[in-house]
Amino acid sequence: MSRELQVPRARASVFNALSAQFLIGFVIAVILPTYLRFDSFDEALASSGFPNSFFGATIAMTLGLIILRRVTAYPGTRAFGFILPAFVGSFGLVLAALFALRLQYNRIYFSSAFLATITVFFILSIYLLPRTRRRFYVVPGFDLHGLTLPREVEWIRLRSPVVPDDPSAFIVADFRHDHDPVWDRMLAEAAVMGRTVLHSKQVLESITGRVSIEHLSENNFGSLLPNLAWRKAKRAVDLISALMLLPLLAPFFLAVGAWIRFDSPGPALFRQTRVGSGGRPFRIIKFRTMRQCDAGVEADMATAMTQHADDRITRVGRWLRRTRIDELPQIFNIIRGEMSWIGPRPEVLSLSQWYESEIPFYLYRHIVRPGITGWAQVNQGHVTELDAVHHKLQYDFYYIKNFSLWIDILIAIRTVKIAVTGFGAK
Repeated sequence: MSRELQVPRARASVFNALSAQFLIGFVIAVILPTYLRFDSFDEALASSGFPNSFFGATIAMTLGLIILRRVTAYPGTRAFGFILPAFVGSFGLVLAALFALRLQYNRIYFSSAFLATITVFFILSIYLLPRTRRRFYVVPGFDLHGLTLPREVEWIRLRSPVVPDDPSAFIVADFRHDHDPVWDRMLAEAAVMGRTVLHSKQVLESITGRVSIEHLSENNFGSLLPNLAWRKAKRAVDLISALMLLPLLAPFFLAVGAWIRFDSPGPALFRQTRVGSGGRPFRIIKFRTMRQCDAGVEADMATAMTQHADDRITRVGRWLRRTRIDELPQIFNIIRGEMSWIGPRPEVLSLSQWYESEIPFYLYRHIVRPGITGWAQVNQGHVTELDAVHHKLQYDFYYIKNFSLWIDILIAIRTVKIAVTGFGAK
């Protein structure tokens, strides 16, 4: 898995650069459909709705590319799997804006630009996949044993304190380790030469999607507080989207509620005390998925832990849980400000109190609003054992440390995939 290598590395493909990808996308997906649809650009400009379509397609292609680049920076993500969601989202937003502003647009051209964009970036992704393997040169003092390392990364142990002859080298060292002075000098030299020198802790976070919680770790802003600007903007997005979706979901809620009542005795909705932002308790609302005799009471630690093959789950409940539809009534918790669409899952009060007594820093996960789905849910899913909870908490801390629009978009895409296919973390 690791070896010493002191030979120059082939340069990364120029097509991996953001500017190159934008230029390719703009020429093939925006300019080319113009000449396929019209005889000249002047004719296109004279066509009704074309200018709006042209600028809209440019904005949509650019926005989709930015989304794609940002979400694939997180662990376990490859561009190939996120091309369609990224560009469907960006072109959909632009199309919605054109409708909202009552602007004319050329349907054939806009659709052609969308299909061309998808095709271009799929081809680019296939081309770049074998050409974007990164090499990490590991300084002694950082132990790789026992770690699950991604196959797309090559780990090379350095045997001598010489800067690798690799212009795009990533050099990894444990900055807390007491290195020999010759290794410290090599690291300083590498930094001066423009090489990327990384702390092993930072690298492990980037490849696992988890933050070690032996000690509280500040985020990228140098603080234990998450991104305050996004926290305020996110609340506005949550509230507006929830108010817009509620009228559309109301008939669906009635149908699901009737199905639950028909399937088993008891109410359609289930309420339970959970712990939310700031450690404050609140009443969560879900569709009932378990028998009334067990699900309708305030859960103690034993009854709060739902097992994977729990016989209390009803027939309808298993389908609702698999598709995450049982969580949708929490839209009312979002409107009330108790929850967000995305964040750490709120725990039952009794379990939260137990975890706080057993796990250091557990309370820190309450620094943001809990969510219907989250980073831990799409990576690990439901757990009950204390060791697994500790592991899951590392995902929650990673989310808080990287709290941003981009990681929320990534979680949303993964959640939709799990809900549609029924496969993935639960």
